[in-house]
Amino acid sequence: MLLRGTRLLCRSTSPLRLRPSRAAMNLGELVTALNEFAPPALAESWDNVGLLVEPSPPHVVSTLFLTNDLTEEVMEEAVQKKAELILSYHPPIFTPLKRVTWGTWKERLVVRALEHRIGIYSPHTAYDAVRHGVNNWLAKGLGACTSVPLHPSTAPSYPTEGPHRVEFCADSTEQLETLLSKIKDIQGISSVTTLPARVEGEEQTRVSLNCSQKALLEVVALLSKNSSLYHKTEILLLQKPLLPHTGMGRLCTMSEPVSLLTMIERIKSHLKLPHIRLAVGKGKTLESPVEKVCLCAGSGSSVLKGMKADLYLTGEMSHHAVLDAVADGISVILCEHSNTERGFLSELRDALATHLQNKINIIVSEKDRDPLQVV
Repeated sequence: MLLRGTRLLCRSTSPLRLRPSRAAMNLGELVTALNEFAPPALAESWDNVGLLVEPSPPHVVSTLFLTNDLTEEVMEEAVQKKAELILSYHPPIFTPLKRVTWGTWKERLVVRALEHRIGIYSPHTAYDAVRHGVNNWLAKGLGACTSVPLHPSTAPSYPTEGPHRVEFCADSTEQLETLLSKIKDIQGISSVTTLPARVEGEEQTRVSLNCSQKALLEVVALLSKNSSLYHKTEILLLQKPLLPHTGMGRLCTMSEPVSLLTMIERIKSHLKLPHIRLAVGKGKTLESPVEKVCLCAGSGSSVLKGMKADLYLTGEMSHHAVLDAVADGISVILCEHSNTERGFLSELRDALATHLQNKINIIVSEKDRDPLQVV
C-alpha cells in the first residue's frame, strides 16, 4: 500500500503534468523594444506613431496582434484571439478625437480596446523609413537590384546640442571673462569651449559654442555691442547627419534590365494580385527595358515626384501626378494603397519574433484586407 501510494504521489507532482506558463512581456518593456526596432523619430512629422492606447498598468502582453488596418472587424478578431496589444501599421487615431463615444467607428475602436484591456501601437512611416521595413520588402518583388532611399532620413538630433555654432575671438582676458559670464546666463547654450589662437600675430582666445535658434539671437545681440568683435564672429548652421540606408521611398537599380511586362508579372506575383493598374510612359511599350524603379509603399505622389526612373511603383497616386510621370516617359504601376504594405506583415512577424527573443506570441490578422477590390 505504501508503494502504491507513493506512485500516486509521484504522478500528481510530475513535471510532465504541469502546464507551462505563457511567455509574456510588460507593456512598457515591449513598447521600448518596438521603438528600438524602428525608432518613432524616423516617422514623418505629420504622422501619429507609437503607443496610441494604453490600458491601466500593470499591463502584461502575451499575444501581439499584427494588422495593416485596424477596422472593427479586425478588432473583434483581436478580441477573440485574446491579444493584449495590437500593432496596427496605419494609426487608427490620426486626427485628434474630441470625445470617445459609440458614435463613430474609430471612437468605438478605442472603447473596445479599453473594455478588453488591449493596447494599440502604430509605427506607420517609421516602418517606411527603416532599412528592414515596408519599402525594403516591396523592393524584393522587383528581382535582383540595389536600392537607396529617395529621401534619406537624418539623425534625430544634431551632432552636438543646438543647430547653430558661434565662433569668435577675444583679445583680452578681461573681455573674455565678461563675455563668458554673460553667455552663461543665456538659456539654450551648450558645448562652450575656449582654445588659444593666433590672429594677425596676436595671441587671443577663440570661443566656440552651440546654441538654439532663440539663444542665437541673444548671443548675436551681446556680441554686436562690440563692433570689432562682432565683425570677426562666424555663425555656422549645423546639419544633422544622414542615416545610411534609411529614409522614405527607394530608388532601385536592377542588376539586369527587364521588360516592363516582366516587371509587371514579378510585382503581381510578389503582392499576390491578379490585377494591377498600369500607365505606360510616353514613347514606351510593354517591351521597353526597365532599369531604374522608384517605389513607395502606400501613397507615393509626394515621395516620387520629380524622381528620374523608368518605372514608378506605389499603391496610389493622384491623377495629375500620373499624367506628369507619363509625359516624362515614366511608366506607373498602382496596386491600391494597402496592397503594397500588407504582405510585409508576415515578414514583420518573423523579424519581431527574433527581435523580441520569442518572448511573446505574435500573430497576423486574417480579417485584414484592402477595402477596394476589382469587380
